[in-house]
Amino acid sequence: MRKNRVMLLLLFLLAACGQGVRLPVPQDTSDIVTLPPPPTHTPIPTEIPTREDASGIGVAFFKAWEYSDLLGMYSLLAPQSQAVVNSTAFVSRYQEAMDTATVRAVYSQMLSATQEGNQAEMAVRVTWQTNAVGDIVRDLTVPLVYDNGRWGIIWDEGLILPELAGGNRLVLDDRLPARANIYDVQGRALAYQGTMIGLGVIPGQIQDEPGLLNTLSPILNKTPEEIKESYAAALPNWYVPIGDVPEAVMQQYVNTLQPYIGQGLAEPKPRLARIFSETGAAPHLVGHTGFIPAEVVETYKAQGYRGDEQVGLDGIELWGEDYLNGVRGGTLTVIGPNGEFVATVAEAAPKQARSIYTTLDLDLQTAVEQILANAIDTFPVDTAGAAIVMDVNTGKILAMASYPDFDPTIYDAARPDAPVALGQVYSDPARPLLNRATQGQYPAGSLFKVVTFTAAMNSGLYTPSSAYYSSGTWSRLGENFVKVDWLQGGHGTVSYQAAITVSCNSCFYDAAFEMNNVNPNHFPDIAKQFGLGQPTGIIGVAEAPGTIPSPTWKEETLGEVWLPGDAVNMGIGQGYVQVTPLQIVTIFSAIANGGTLYQPTLVDRLGAGGGAPEEPFPVQVNGEIPISANDLAALRQGLYDVTHSGRGTATFIFDGLSVPVAGKTGTAEDPPRTTHAWFAGYAPAGPYTKPDGTTVNEPEIAVVVIVENAGEGSGVAAPIVRQIIERYFGITPLTPLPW
Repeated sequence: MRKNRVMLLLLFLLAACGQGVRLPVPQDTSDIVTLPPPPTHTPIPTEIPTREDASGIGVAFFKAWEYSDLLGMYSLLAPQSQAVVNSTAFVSRYQEAMDTATVRAVYSQMLSATQEGNQAEMAVRVTWQTNAVGDIVRDLTVPLVYDNGRWGIIWDEGLILPELAGGNRLVLDDRLPARANIYDVQGRALAYQGTMIGLGVIPGQIQDEPGLLNTLSPILNKTPEEIKESYAAALPNWYVPIGDVPEAVMQQYVNTLQPYIGQGLAEPKPRLARIFSETGAAPHLVGHTGFIPAEVVETYKAQGYRGDEQVGLDGIELWGEDYLNGVRGGTLTVIGPNGEFVATVAEAAPKQARSIYTTLDLDLQTAVEQILANAIDTFPVDTAGAAIVMDVNTGKILAMASYPDFDPTIYDAARPDAPVALGQVYSDPARPLLNRATQGQYPAGSLFKVVTFTAAMNSGLYTPSSAYYSSGTWSRLGENFVKVDWLQGGHGTVSYQAAITVSCNSCFYDAAFEMNNVNPNHFPDIAKQFGLGQPTGIIGVAEAPGTIPSPTWKEETLGEVWLPGDAVNMGIGQGYVQVTPLQIVTIFSAIANGGTLYQPTLVDRLGAGGGAPEEPFPVQVNGEIPISANDLAALRQGLYDVTHSGRGTATFIFDGLSVPVAGKTGTAEDPPRTTHAWFAGYAPAGPYTKPDGTTVNEPEIAVVVIVENAGEGSGVAAPIVRQIIERYFGITPLTPLPW
């Protein structure tokens, strides 16, 4: 028995040794040895991320919100939250809430953070800046969990806004202030928000057609035949719109129209609309409103618009949108899943919009438009043009006209014939939508000689009394490039001051040639100091910069080398020279006022509103024309003699005018077409007693007129300028136009 126990023990020990177990030293005993248990593997505990890691995820979540990175926010949700809401629904929920509340910016601030094991919690303050109800501030408690090797946000809708938990929604009852008006300098409306009355007929109900048509004709400013034609093809029971009239006009004719209502004339339909002055004055300047274009709707929404409003799309309506639109208000409420009211989140009253008072004088603006239109309509050939009147001491635009023009109501989408009328204007080859006063770019012709004169005086090569002999031809570029003066046989010996008066081309060819020989950049640099080749900075309307060529310009633009001929052509405002009428009137204003180039302005002041007082618009200076007092005096005398001396190119036009005028004629080549006709000047150019007995000793206004492809400036543009000056100074009747 003892032998068997020993054999079992040996077998066990051999097995244990085979398994690599360290055995104790054998003892001399007959007892069975008890072995210690083998060692066991104890796992190392998982390290829980630090508190900074958890709060960092929370901070990143709200920073992503601040940057409108909604998908980035979604990526930071805990897996269990992502299982409940997909990314599309998540983004949509946030976007819906922010759009409804008109949120323009989100800001967040972490207040505190705690962490225990794989759970964390962060307190954060979120501020919504909204356009409709001001700031909305909420303190949120944000739970986080560590799962699948990362921290994540445990999300519900209360993290958008606490009131939205449980499927609630936001509703905004927004209140928009009425769009403000645009006035002339004296407060007479150029564009205002009012009621338009739509008139229409039902052909089958007409009982006294002649009476109805004759009654409607003066109201709609249409002939009876034109009105009848609008419904001639309609079925008897159709409603056919025939025109719109402002509420004030409707009130004037209401008693006359009353008998026809229900007897063929349908019940008038009032609607809110943008209404213009009776003459539709200054359409290029006032601009128009319309629905927000699709390509910029998101930009407007970011500013708090819903996207379906009408906004300024051109002119002062566009520039002044932030003033004319006011500040919206509203009440932001929460409704439950079944549409029941839950709570009011915030509310704010709208702030009144601010009207814009322009520098325009409505009477003068209307008169200048009529003078220009009459001149062009009666001219022997089809043409177009522009006219500007500027206050020489401030740069304020008193009148600005471009013709052909257009009826501003064509942009009213509710106007019955708006699509047809707008299509006709867009397709008109005369381009009536182009504001030729600021966007038309033309060679300056002899108007540019005031710049050449100044550059010549600045070069040190000439004085106003420097003499030049004009033979009628100029050939210093070579026999193949002989230039002919406008006066056959030339002007003889003239000073540079007299050359302005007689508009001697060869005199200014020669000056440009000599200046270019000394320094090719001198002449272009002086022209740029006059403000040419760059925008004037006028606000409210689009403008073209024009072109002043130079060696660098030609190389960069055309890839060609500057030649002496380029400078020679520029000497009389030809070649590559391009100017706008606005630039020219600014230059002649500077000559009149002693040298100051004012920034042209159309805005006189902003009206009171939204808690802000009435605010005058500042007069701004663009610089000084680079001319000495002595040279300026000589230049002014030369311009005075243009209209007063026997050799002046426009004396025959201004003869007998009681207001002394100084100015310059211009006949600009536009091959192969007829030349453009220019005249620019200022008045009074000497003491003048007005009809009311007051005496004016200094210039008040500068005037420029261009008539496209109409011939000579003296015979076409100068007579129009005379009429404008007569109208400004109250001289009647206006001198008839030569044609």
